[in-house]
Amino acid sequence: MLRWFLVLLGILGLIGIRGLEDKIFYDPFLQFFKSADQTAVFPNFIWGKLILGYLLRFALNTFFSLWIIQFLFENKEWTRQALILILLVFVIVFPIYLYCIYDKFQFGYLFSFYVRRFVIQPLTVILIIPIFYYRKKVLQD
Repeated sequence: MLRWFLVLLGILGLIGIRGLEDKIFYDPFLQFFKSADQTAVFPNFIWGKLILGYLLRFALNTFFSLWIIQFLFENKEWTRQALILILLVFVIVFPIYLYCIYDKFQFGYLFSFYVRRFVIQPLTVILIIPIFYYRKKVLQD
């Protein structure tokens, strides 16, 4: 029972990050992408502040994602593997997204939109959990 309560706390943490994103993170692109309008005006921003905001958001999302994984599977090795996978995806996707910003999304609005999802949302954990459930099932057989 405690285990599921702790998983729920992790999920609530991720929901809280999403719910308060416009209040706790510097991200002028929130409104830009919420408008879902390709003719929206590219916002002015401060590079350093923007990068720090994304890094803070990534750190918080990663903390709660690893929290969920740890209490779902109760396996520290799997939690470490999840951290490595999450970091690997971020290290690949974050520079691509920063280049999209630098290029003012000329590379493609939808491409930039979806790459951004991997930067600001904990999508990797949504992929990792089914993989680990499958692994757990295979190991039990």
